[in-house]
Amino acid sequence: MRAMILEEIGSIDHRPDPLRLVDLARPVPKADEILVRVSVCGVCHTELDEIEGRTPPPALPIVPGHEAVGIVVERGADVTKHELNSRVGIGWINSSSGRDDENLSPEFRATGRDADGGYAEYLSINENYAYPIPECFSDAEAAPLLCAGSVGFRALRLTGLENGQILGLTGFGGSGHIVLQLTRFLFPQSSVFVFARSKTEREFALDLGAEWAGATEDLPPDLPHAIIDTTPAWLPVLAALKNLRAGGRLVINAIRKEDHDKSLMCDIDYPTHLWQEKELKTVANVTATDISEFLEIAGQMELRPEVELYPLERANDALRELRSGHLRGAKVLRVAS
Repeated sequence: MRAMILEEIGSIDHRPDPLRLVDLARPVPKADEILVRVSVCGVCHTELDEIEGRTPPPALPIVPGHEAVGIVVERGADVTKHELNSRVGIGWINSSSGRDDENLSPEFRATGRDADGGYAEYLSINENYAYPIPECFSDAEAAPLLCAGSVGFRALRLTGLENGQILGLTGFGGSGHIVLQLTRFLFPQSSVFVFARSKTEREFALDLGAEWAGATEDLPPDLPHAIIDTTPAWLPVLAALKNLRAGGRLVINAIRKEDHDKSLMCDIDYPTHLWQEKELKTVANVTATDISEFLEIAGQMELRPEVELYPLERANDALRELRSGHLRGAKVLRVAS
């Protein structure tokens, strides 16, 4: 099978083509696994965190990718879910304890980091960590729902937002544009304010129904009750804490932060950024329940992610463009020949 593999950890600025196209043996599913012929796989910022060593794979080489959609072509002897030829999606959680807090478990293993992922024509996965895809979505539309959407759903729940309260989104890429639509469905009386560094992202947010969009450090027309940060930087954290109203909560939805502007956190000022019972919470991975519940809601509301398609062999191009920012929606690799 064709696959893109990561063989070495390093900055994408110095190694602009970190992945290599190779031929690998097709995986053989274990007794509790299914074999999926991958149609598409989304491109996530977490791949950059893996490549650049912020959340490195425990062993190399590895096939990245954790927003995979495809068809079940083989079932292990003990599999009871997912009939042959059924369409399934695979997300960041590859396996874990199966408990409610499996996202925090030491047993948590990630697709595309701890086990080979979806930048390949075939992928094997435990039957409990593959999910039926609602028929209303094309394969490409479904791909970003499996991480950007599902972890965004978890982040939105962690805000504790109530209908009518204001939500802020800082950073507006694959996850943000899905969370905006989700918020408008679940909390129809809530305004959404978007903070984004690029004009393209701000215009996209307004097109999708944001009530206001400004630059990262701009002052919004009213103070949000909660803000979700999906950026890899520290500046948005400071800006979001400053813009929260009293008793508000900042939820950081990022598996890692980069170090280039970390020194800005020395400017944190207690009365400006932290006083008046402001809260800060982080998102750690997702559970199988997060993904399955979100897919059901996304199907009910017929959510429409915006995607940009690339052939598998152009995965490095997609990653470089993701690194540069200025996004409109999500990037997806077309894997099937």
